[in-house]
Amino acid sequence: MTNVIDGKALATKIKENVKAEVEKIKGIKPTLACIIVEGNKASEVYVASKKKACESVGMNSIIARLPEDVSEEELFQTIDKLNADDTISAILLQLPLPKQLDDVKATNRISPSKDVDCLTYENLGALFSARGTIAPCTATGIIKILESENIDIAGKNAVVIGRSLLVGKSVANLLEQKNATVTICHSKTQNLKNICQQADILVVAIGKTKFVTKEFVKEGAVVIDVGINRTEDGLMGDVDFDDVKDKCSYITPVPGGVGPLTVACLLENTLILYNQQTKKD
Repeated sequence: MTNVIDGKALATKIKENVKAEVEKIKGIKPTLACIIVEGNKASEVYVASKKKACESVGMNSIIARLPEDVSEEELFQTIDKLNADDTISAILLQLPLPKQLDDVKATNRISPSKDVDCLTYENLGALFSARGTIAPCTATGIIKILESENIDIAGKNAVVIGRSLLVGKSVANLLEQKNATVTICHSKTQNLKNICQQADILVVAIGKTKFVTKEFVKEGAVVIDVGINRTEDGLMGDVDFDDVKDKCSYITPVPGGVGPLTVACLLENTLILYNQQTKKD
């Protein structure tokens, strides 16, 4: 029987834990600063949801808005100002950026001590050396999902479709740290279906609606769908849920699976960074 994983319930537990810790803090509360370059409707929705989530657990949140035609210099000035502000615990640069800006250069302008998405070279180096204190939020959420269901990771074959830093590469690294044998697949991978059929744990993060069907899935596999595709019929995942669900032991739905964990882990990361900064004082 297939278990449909309730990401919302797990996210609620994480938020409750964060809220309880924030309530213990005297003085200035943890503060998340979100930088958004205007012009992307999806980004606007994401940033608004993050601000609302912060407020729900007693954290502060500010949004730094920049015009669509912002220059690199102006963006860097904004990041530098937030880096220097002792009341800011964590900084999130909402991606993607407009064409005139370089995502990697801009991300690496953020102070590693405030890099809540764990995308600066310094923090990625720590993550991939198994010495990091945080990891990208979605990747962290995926591991929490597996652990919450007592799914054994050690010794399992894990296949990750997608190689972005935010999800694919990061979750592959975290799975490897948990002693899984990991294969990363991408657009140039040959015999993709055959590789996926060997997976005990299949993580799909490619941004193609209903790309993975039951032909990709091993009987009894755990399927984690990271896709969030906006269609005329609403949000859809990268996995054809109805086609695949009866072949899995566990599966995450879209919406209501990985998505809520991303926001919950963002709050948790913000709290971790706050604690690290205040311990230094």
